[in-house]
Amino acid sequence: MVLRLSLSKLWRHGVVIVIGMIMIYPVLWMISSSFKPNAEIFSDLGLWPDSFTLSNYVNGWRGIQGYSFGHFLINSFIIAALAVIGNVISCSLAAFAFARLNFVGQKFWFSMMLMTLMLPFQVTLIPQYILFHTFGWVNTFLPLVVPKFFALDAFFVLLMVQFIRGLPLELDESARIDGCGPLQIYLRIIMPLCVPAVITTSIFTFYWTWDDFFGQMIYLNSPKLFTVMIGLRSLIDSTSTSNWGSLMAMSTVAVAPVIVIFLIFQRYIVEGISTTGLK
Repeated sequence: MVLRLSLSKLWRHGVVIVIGMIMIYPVLWMISSSFKPNAEIFSDLGLWPDSFTLSNYVNGWRGIQGYSFGHFLINSFIIAALAVIGNVISCSLAAFAFARLNFVGQKFWFSMMLMTLMLPFQVTLIPQYILFHTFGWVNTFLPLVVPKFFALDAFFVLLMVQFIRGLPLELDESARIDGCGPLQIYLRIIMPLCVPAVITTSIFTFYWTWDDFFGQMIYLNSPKLFTVMIGLRSLIDSTSTSNWGSLMAMSTVAVAPVIVIFLIFQRYIVEGISTTGLK
C-alpha cells in the first residue's frame, strides 16, 4: 500500500515537472539566445550556446536615438510605482466605503462598479484618448498614471472589498467607542489588517503596468518617454534588419524585475487571493 502511494506521488510529481519544464522552456531559450550571435539564435534551438557573447547586452543597452535602455527602465519604474501608489490608495478607499460605510445607493454603485469589469478596454479607448488629448496629456505619463488615483481598476476594489468583509465588525465598533471616525478606522484598523490584499494589489498593478504595451504605445510618442515595452518594440523596427540578439538580451533584462518580485512576494500573493472569499 505504501509502495503504491509512493509510486502514485512519484508519477504525479513527474507529470508536474514535465509540464513545468515545457512551460518554462521559452523563457530559458530566450535567456540562452541572449548570449548567442544573431546567426545562431534560430539555427540552434538548444539551451546551451555554442558561441558565447555579451555583445547583445552591450548593443541592446545603447537603446535608440541617444536614449539607453536604462532610461526606458527608469521610465517604466516611474509609471509602475505611481500606478501602484494610486491603485493602493484609491482602491482601498473605495473598498472601505463599499464594505464598511452605509450610504445612499451603495448596492447600485457597487453593481455599476462590477459592470465595468465586463467592459473591454477597446470600448473606452477612443473616448479616453479624446478626453486626454483635450487635456493636453498625450505624450506624457499622465494618461497612464492619473486614472489609477480614481479607483479605475474595479478588480482590485472587489478584491479589497472581499478581504475587508472578512474582517470582524467588532474591530470597527471598538474603534468607534474609543472615538475613532471613519478615516481613523480606515488608517488604524483596516489598512494594517489588509496587508496581504494591499501587497497583492501592488504586485498585480506593477505586473500589468510593467507589461502594458497597448496603452503606452498610444500615449507615448517621444523616445524620451519610451518605456521598456516600447523600447523592445523599437529594437525590432528601428533598422531594416531586426537585431534579435539585442532583443533577447533586453527582454531578459525586462523580465528580471518581474521574476524577482514574484519570488520575494509569492507567499503574499497566494494569501491575498485565497482570503478574499472568506465572507
